[in-house]
Amino acid sequence: MQKSQAYGQRLLRGQAPSYERLQARLAVDGQHETTEPLVLQCGWGRLLIGHTFPDASSLAEELLAEQPGERDIALYVAAPQQVLAYAPQQLFLDPSDTLRLWFSDYRPARRTFRGFNIRRVQSPADWQSVNRLYLSRSMLQVDPEKLTPRAEGGPVYWLAEDSDSGQALGTVMGLNHQEAFHDPEHGSSLWCLAVDPQCQRPGVGEALVRHLIEHYQSRGLTYLDLSVLHDNKQAKALYAKLGFRNLPTFAVKCRNSINQPLFLGPGPQAGLNPYAKIIVDEALRRGIDVQVDDPVTGLCTLSHGGRRIRCRESLSDLTSAVSMTLCQDKQLTHQCLQRIGLSLPAQQLAGSAEDNAAFLAEHGRIVVKPVDGEQGQGVAVDLRSPEQVEQAIAAARQFDSRVLLESFHEGQDLRILVIGFEVVAAAIRHPAEVIGDGRHRIGELIETQSRRRQAATHGESRIPVDEETRRTLADAGYDYESVLPAGERLTVRRTANLHTGGSLEDVTTRLHPELAAAAVRAARALDIPVVGLDLLVQAADRPDYVFIEANERAGLANHEPQPTAERFIDLLFPLSQPQHS
Repeated sequence: MQKSQAYGQRLLRGQAPSYERLQARLAVDGQHETTEPLVLQCGWGRLLIGHTFPDASSLAEELLAEQPGERDIALYVAAPQQVLAYAPQQLFLDPSDTLRLWFSDYRPARRTFRGFNIRRVQSPADWQSVNRLYLSRSMLQVDPEKLTPRAEGGPVYWLAEDSDSGQALGTVMGLNHQEAFHDPEHGSSLWCLAVDPQCQRPGVGEALVRHLIEHYQSRGLTYLDLSVLHDNKQAKALYAKLGFRNLPTFAVKCRNSINQPLFLGPGPQAGLNPYAKIIVDEALRRGIDVQVDDPVTGLCTLSHGGRRIRCRESLSDLTSAVSMTLCQDKQLTHQCLQRIGLSLPAQQLAGSAEDNAAFLAEHGRIVVKPVDGEQGQGVAVDLRSPEQVEQAIAAARQFDSRVLLESFHEGQDLRILVIGFEVVAAAIRHPAEVIGDGRHRIGELIETQSRRRQAATHGESRIPVDEETRRTLADAGYDYESVLPAGERLTVRRTANLHTGGSLEDVTTRLHPELAAAAVRAARALDIPVVGLDLLVQAADRPDYVFIEANERAGLANHEPQPTAERFIDLLFPLSQPQHS
């Protein structure tokens, strides 16, 4: 063991061995000898253990055998320049960093991770959960039928599950190097860590990493390696906290459409928000020319076959100024949809305190919102006193001098996306909430959850610490300083907007036909080709609804895995054909 650790320490100091020395090392201190290069199928592609290959040319040849739709990785490549020399047009040096944790440096967690448990992936339902998590993080999905069997040293996948709901919160893949290739260093590695971007349980990612460390530590192994993108600061901060250090080794991959940004560098989509980027990515995939006019606002020009269309995210030249106005002005939206007989809340403009109080008295509970507003700004929900109403009106006037009063209706917040007068996606939007641990103040829980939502949505979603959040807490009998009991869920915003910390649940496949029909009727009445329509419903599979508003610049990225960007580009460039890799 001392000899093995000394060898590993030489690696950490940068004394990278040659292929020949690495292969020779495999025969030292062990009863086994690797006679064939090691290739492990992980379900999303293959891991090629570089130092088990006899020379650079054989490793390059194996990499070039990568199958379409998969991603192969050659790790522990001591002399990457030799491998790249055999196929410089097809192979590239992966910019990821390799990190190593020696188990002798590991210190167990001081805190307890509550609210979830970790177990091995076993059933078809488990694999569906794993792939849902990978899809939510834009990662390749796993085909369990392709996996190298565990008996032959194949990988093991783990799943973190919510203790209450049973929902999958995170997943990770581990590889025992001793079982895979009789590693004389007695090591292991971690791959494909993913946590649900809507996860509300703290510490899931850290717990999965620690679980893998302690699992392999108990098996008598000595270290855990992992590969992380060089610019993934959040992940690197976690690994540094756990004691990982840089390992001077290299990884080589094939050039393909999956990892194109890694070898081409920043493209036209660099700096775009997720709502513009998803459109640009789809356009580039189809060979459509993209000119980014203003990355901050998401303004782009797309050109193909003599056709030129400007877009600001999902708002394009195809939307007329009149249709855009009908959506922006919530009073005009209400009038337009009322004429075609859709179910709508009562509505009037805020006026004198007496008029506002009379509207409240008539309906009991009301909503206040600016006439022209977006992203949930200035919206106050379920107001029950004249004082609350007047405070909310003053807050809404920061976004528009005109303020609307609407009758409040109970129900789930449903967003239906209509493109080309067809329903493409539907999602229930859940308000931001936190889960107590019996130790942290609600203000701290909100800060932690907000930070997690920002990281998961590239800064698009966060929970505002404002009067609306304070009022929501007060109505539940809490304030920012209160300590929420362990396991208790608390809604901290009444509006379910993504930009104020809300989360989405895809319900496209179970959307009731009457809800879909109402959405299409609304889009036709507004005469708008792309629109996000908000309704309050009892459930996605029930026909009852109350129409709330229309969004002329709906976020397509919010509805993955539905093909929103594909349908949007189909609308803009119907003659374009997807290019398959």
